[in-house]
Amino acid sequence: MGLTRKIFPHPTLSVLLLLVWVLLVNHLSLGTVVFGAILGVLIPILTAAYWPDRPRSPRPWLLLSYIGVVLWDILVANLQVARIVLFKRNADMAPNWVVVPLELRTPEAITMLAGTITLTPGTVSADLSCDGHALLVHALDAPDPDAVRDEIKNRYERRLKEIFE
Repeated sequence: MGLTRKIFPHPTLSVLLLLVWVLLVNHLSLGTVVFGAILGVLIPILTAAYWPDRPRSPRPWLLLSYIGVVLWDILVANLQVARIVLFKRNADMAPNWVVVPLELRTPEAITMLAGTITLTPGTVSADLSCDGHALLVHALDAPDPDAVRDEIKNRYERRLKEIFE
């Protein structure tokens, strides 16, 4: 194990900790950045023993693209949910449970998918099967549950598979 790997066992985590610290303090100064850098070095070193199977770093450009897609979908879903709540009668709504079979196998990718579904208004991830091969999703208004399943698989799972696997 090289010296660089000993000092930065999780470089992405180090950078993320630095950025989060600066955002939490909400004041950019040399002291803030230095203390954030110290946290970014010490915390990964102290927790390295708890990460025996270090997750593979995602592809950053694909991850940024995915974040853009998710942010856009959150915006659109907010408008759709507002339209449903304001103008659709309860009798006309079709809430449904949707089982999404998963091709993803890494815990990080499955967690990102479940979080994405929950962050998008109108859907929520409710459960993961014991074997990790299916995700149970509740949709606020889904007259066609198969279409919801297909959209989740094509729009999110496919991208996450490219990023993490």
